[in-house]
Amino acid sequence: MGKLFPIILAVIGIGGGVGAGLALRPEATAEQTKLSADPCGDVQNQKPDGAAQEAPDPATLEYVKLNNQFVVPVVQENRVNALVVISLSVEVEQGYKEEIYSREPKLRDAFLQVFFDHANAGGFRGAFTNSNNMDVLRKALRETAKDTVGSLVTDVLIMEIARQDV
Repeated sequence: MGKLFPIILAVIGIGGGVGAGLALRPEATAEQTKLSADPCGDVQNQKPDGAAQEAPDPATLEYVKLNNQFVVPVVQENRVNALVVISLSVEVEQGYKEEIYSREPKLRDAFLQVFFDHANAGGFRGAFTNSNNMDVLRKALRETAKDTVGSLVTDVLIMEIARQDV
């Protein structure tokens, strides 16, 4: 019985660990479900959640590169530890390029607020370019652009991003 007791404890421990892992695992997103449901792994025509049902025709879109880069300080313990430099382009329906340029000051102000909020939440620390951080930032930029300029904005593209530690 003395030799059997540690083996029983190990089996119970492993079973409990597996059960806890299954119970606490994150739910699969619709995107992950689509990927696992497709035996060929073909993801060319799949869209992540929140994407428009009908993708805009690329022939009807144009890209507006914002004139200047954004410089965002990363503050930690009341001192600037790094600077993040970002270049953006805005995807709009064709013919609205001048509309974006005319409203660029308001758009830049709104984007800066998004960047400052992202920096204050720790989004530019550590592995700041990992896909989760970038997805959060892209979504916030896209929503802000739509709130600021309207539905003629279809997306915001991060063209360049670099962090310089001070």
